[in-house]
Formats: sequence, structure tokens, C-alpha cells
Amino acid sequence: MLTEKKYLTPREIVKALDRYIIGQQAAKRNIAIALRNRWRRMHVSPAMQGDITPNNILMIGPTGVGKTEIARRLAKLADAPFVKVEASKFTEVGYVGRDVESMVRDLVEQAVNMVKTAKEEAVKEKAAQLVEDLILDALIPPVEQPSKTNRDTTSMPAEQEPSDLNQKTRERFREKIRNGELDDRKIEVTVSKPGSMGVGMIGGGIMDEASMINLQDMLSNMLPKKTRKKKLTIGEAKKMLLVEEAAKLIDMDAVKEEALEKARNTGIIFIDEIDKIATRAGQGGGPDVSREGVQRDLLPIVEGSAVNTKYGTVHTDHILFVAAGAFHVSKPSDLIPELQGRFPIRVELDNLTQADFVSILQEPKNALTAQYKALFEAEGVEVTFEAAAIEEIAAVAYQINVEVENIGARRLHTVMSHLLNDFLFDVPDKIMPNEKIQITKALVTTCLENLAQRKDLSEYIL
Repeated sequence: MLTEKKYLTPREIVKALDRYIIGQQAAKRNIAIALRNRWRRMHVSPAMQGDITPNNILMIGPTGVGKTEIARRLAKLADAPFVKVEASKFTEVGYVGRDVESMVRDLVEQAVNMVKTAKEEAVKEKAAQLVEDLILDALIPPVEQPSKTNRDTTSMPAEQEPSDLNQKTRERFREKIRNGELDDRKIEVTVSKPGSMGVGMIGGGIMDEASMINLQDMLSNMLPKKTRKKKLTIGEAKKMLLVEEAAKLIDMDAVKEEALEKARNTGIIFIDEIDKIATRAGQGGGPDVSREGVQRDLLPIVEGSAVNTKYGTVHTDHILFVAAGAFHVSKPSDLIPELQGRFPIRVELDNLTQADFVSILQEPKNALTAQYKALFEAEGVEVTFEAAAIEEIAAVAYQINVEVENIGARRLHTVMSHLLNDFLFDVPDKIMPNEKIQITKALVTTCLENLAQRKDLSEYIL
């Protein structure tokens, strides 16, 4: 069950996205509503839950305006399985390439990893105790307790038994292991040998990707697990053995069941570059045949169907699909009508203005200026940007976008790199640590003058 603590309100989601993405409020609002609707659906009456399906979203906008960045940040905000796929990587069934069902299998894999990580965290303390015992057994093997019948009753009462001494020594070493005092010491431990068996098929096989994965999984489970002795430092052994011991404490059947439930009810699939599979009007044959085939294959997945995975069957009825595309050459209407109908919410992202570029350089948590400052700080050099310099950088980037090719905020990377590469090359040979670099408007104008003059020649450069 989804809890209120895990799910942000729509305003909180938009506020979190505002920290990284400038503008595009319509897209953020629709994403926020769709995310919150997952929580709302789980809190309605069970009779109504099955009828409430997510409103899939199609984001339309030129490159570099924030479509993919919204997806990246969405993955971190949503406490749910999330995968991002490129529509152009899929091929129609019968062609060489990935089939569209693989995106659902990837989603389930992500869900299993999420649940498994949470379960491992829950048993981490117990697993760490078992790891300590294994390392102690390698360092100081335990002394077996003598049976009462074999125990020498003539021993002096004041004399400590060997088992007591052994136990005290082990406890002292346990403290040293916990404190990391013995991390560099080498020991021999028994670790699981990773299975390297693969199943291949010669020629055109009749098995699909899911069946092949299931066959490999079944054969690997039938074969006995192999182990081997390996010499490791105690520090390395702690990490390796912790993973193995935690895995032994987890009930994988419960993990699979919970992961399938998560994928079915809260999964999100982001399909980028969906415009690349749109068939342009008036054209046919060649690659367009495969493009339309991918759309037809995608339709039942988005509409709601059962997909077989190695963990079980997943119904896609309640998975949220968010698609995005620039649609420079094609139009959304070039998609087959049935697929268009499966994305009822359409959001057009705005072109970025010069004022947006100024904000992008200053406001986001991961702003380009902050990134470059961090790079220089690693060398002990302090870089500061004047407000007028930032405005000039934004003006140059915006002008090149207008006159050459509009690649959105990605143009700022080109401009910033051209501006600062000479400084980055001279650090630390000529520009020594503890020095300061002031980026002024005059410096920006001088450094970017050649870039602005050469912009018309860029179309001739391969």
C-alpha cells in the first residue's frame, strides 16, 4: 500500500522539479497530477480501483527544453519502478532488434531491484553479524566444547577452559573487525562462483527474448551452486560476504510477488524520441514499414495487456506511460490514430528565451556555473561570474540558436566550454592553486566573439 509519507503532493512535486528545470510549468503540473493520481487510486474503494486507468502523457517540444531532464528527475521523485527507453531502439516483431515488451521486462527488473534493496537494508544488521562470524572463523577457528563424559573432572577449578579463552579472543577480534583495524589483513574465504553458462541459438530461433531468459534462469537453478576459495583482505571480504549473506536471508518469492505488484500498480515507463517512429505523411516503404510496425506493437502494451517476464505475468493496464518527442520532421498526427488516443494528455513545451537561459545559468541546483565552479575548486582555484557576464553568455547562446539551429539549453554547454576551456587547460600549470578568476562581460565578449562570427560556417563542418 502506498503511504502518504512516500508520495508528494502535486505542489511539492512541482517545487522539487523547479530546483532543476526552468519554466515548462504545464508539463510539470501534468506530471505532478499523474504521479499523485497513483496514490489517489490506491485509496479509493477496491471496486473502483480496477476501472481507474492512468491518463498517459505526450510531451511535445524541441530538443533541449527539458523533456528528458523531467524524466530523469521524475525517476528520483517517484517512489516507484521507473524506466526510460528510446522508441528508436525498438523494432517490429520479426526484425532484428529489441521488441517493445522488453520495456515491461526492464520495469519488472527495476521493481525487483528496488524491493530487494529495501529487504537487504532490513536484514543488513543480521547479515553483518553473520559476516563477522565467518571472518572470525577464518582468523580464529572456534574450539569445540568437550562433552561432559569426556571432560576431565580432575581439572583445577581456577583454570579456564580452552573454549572460554577462545571465546574471549574472538570477541576481542570482533571489536577490531568492527573498528576496521584488521581491514588490510588477508584471509581465505569461501565465496559463490558466478554462473557463466549462457544459452545461444544458431540461426533464426523460434524462441522470443522472454522465453530465452526463462530457459537460462531454469537451467541455472537446476545446476548446483559452485563455490571457491579466495584470498581477500578483510575489508574486501566484508563487502563481498555481506551481499551473499543478505541474499540468503531474503525470501526471493516474497520479493518477486511484491515487485510484480509494484510494477503493475505504480510503474512508470518514459518513452523518449517517440517522434522517430512516426510515419511521415505521403511516405511509405523502407524504414517506415518498421516504424509503423513498432507503433502497432506498442499499442497493446500502452492499452493494457499481459506481458510474460521471468518473475511472472505483468498486466500493463495501470502502468503510467509518458512519451516525449521533438516532432521536428513529423507531427503527432503522423502516429497511428489508435496510439494517439492512448496519450490523451498532450503538453507542448515552450521554446527557451534569453531570460530562461539566464535563469538556467543561475537558479538550478546543478546549474552550469555551479558545475564549473566545482571543477575549478577541485584544483584550488576560485571562479566568480559577474551578473553582466552571465547575461552576455545567455545572449550569445540564444543568438546562435536563432541563427543556426535551435538546440535549446544544450547550446549553453557549447558556449561555456568555449569560454572556459583555456582556463581549464592552464590549471594548474599556469594558474596556480589559491588564485582567483573573474569572469566579466568584457572577457565573455572577447572569448565568444570568434564563436559568434563562425556560427554560419558550422553547417559545413562534418
